Amino acid sequence: MRLPASRSAPVRGSRAARRDIGRVAAASLAVTLLAAGCHVPGTGSGGSGTAGLPQLTVAASPGVTDVPLYLAASEGLFKKAGLRVSIRTYNSAAGEMTALRAGTADVASTDYADYFFAASMDPNLLILADGYDAAPDMMAVLTLPGSGITTPQGLVGKTIGTSAPQQFPFSPRVPYSLDTMATQSVLLDDGVQPTQVTWKALPPQSLIGALRDHQVAAILVTEPYIFQAESQLGASQVLDSLSGLTAGIPLDGYFTTRSAARAKASALRAFRSVLLQAQAQAASGAFVRSALARYPQMNVQTAAMLTLGVYPTSLDIPGLQQVANMMYSFGMISQPLGAWSMVFR
Repeated sequence: MRLPASRSAPVRGSRAARRDIGRVAAASLAVTLLAAGCHVPGTGSGGSGTAGLPQLTVAASPGVTDVPLYLAASEGLFKKAGLRVSIRTYNSAAGEMTALRAGTADVASTDYADYFFAASMDPNLLILADGYDAAPDMMAVLTLPGSGITTPQGLVGKTIGTSAPQQFPFSPRVPYSLDTMATQSVLLDDGVQPTQVTWKALPPQSLIGALRDHQVAAILVTEPYIFQAESQLGASQVLDSLSGLTAGIPLDGYFTTRSAARAKASALRAFRSVLLQAQAQAASGAFVRSALARYPQMNVQTAAMLTLGVYPTSLDIPGLQQVANMMYSFGMISQPLGAWSMVFR
């Protein structure tokens, strides 16, 4: 069952052309989003005239995932809906979920693996809205040209560098992020046992250097690090982590708590309605690219080449259940979870 409308298609540019803008896009993306609409903690999205409006605090980390949130804030869409929305920036999913559980945020934006991991231990957490879904070439295992690794089978016995876990404990045998779960699923599909690969957790900003310096044979990265690896190193893709069973899965969402739902139900519904409107505008790509093009080092032409995922305008319950089921089957959570019972209504 879906709430409440239709799903949008992924927006993609030419992969060859994207290599040319990789360095610029990677450097400018976070700054662009901050300039487009990030607010100092405690301030509202509409400036003056917001006193007396219902207030929500959102914990988020600026990135392509949250472009609709920041643009809805910067364009005053929340204020028009009778809301005062403050966006507080955090550096990690752990920080966002901690703020949500502590009640210092009413809404948090993070990935579904970190949400389900937290929700498996805290039944107070609810799914408010879907934020960003998978599309091809958004998450990949890359290797250096001339490495001789051209297929998933070539990764057997090799070390793959990955981003360090946010909330999960590191494990050489159990996935510790949505990225490693999706990649291990694709490896299994290709006949490679995840334990035949060595996983090395590193800070995300260190992965490209680790590949360049041959500290690892391959890296598991998402955009914009795919851009950087291709443009700086000529890296090539060994596998697309969001293919096969993982194609189109929900990646990131917006979450709240049962206590916030009881206290601020009307405000949360209004927030979700505005967010979905913004995501509908983002679905064509023009809405997002207009924000990216505002940054001085970007322009309309280069922004048009950026590969985007899916900004859904509905909640994909079967897709969410698939993510939860995969996490249970991989041993990332200790008990099955029912996604439908975890949705804010």
